[in-house]
Amino acid sequence: MKAPLESQLLETLTELESAVKGISSKNPKPDLVPMFSRIDELAKQLPGGTDPTLLHYLHKRSYEKARLYLQGRDAENRAGHCA
Repeated sequence: MKAPLESQLLETLTELESAVKGISSKNPKPDLVPMFSRIDELAKQLPGGTDPTLLHYLHKRSYEKARLYLQGRDAENRAGHCA
């Protein structure tokens, strides 16, 4: 079971993904800034023992990778260019 903070992060990342997918068909365009701010605030609250992989994804703003990680689907993430 996910920690409440991770569940909130996953919910917000999923909302962001849905908003981005539908952005081309919406007028006016949705304001994504509040979602980005919420993700940043939740990421700051993660405890010290949080998996470094998740922290890396969030720090690099790799939100799709973070979402897949939190869904237990990290194996689907392609390796990036980070050293």
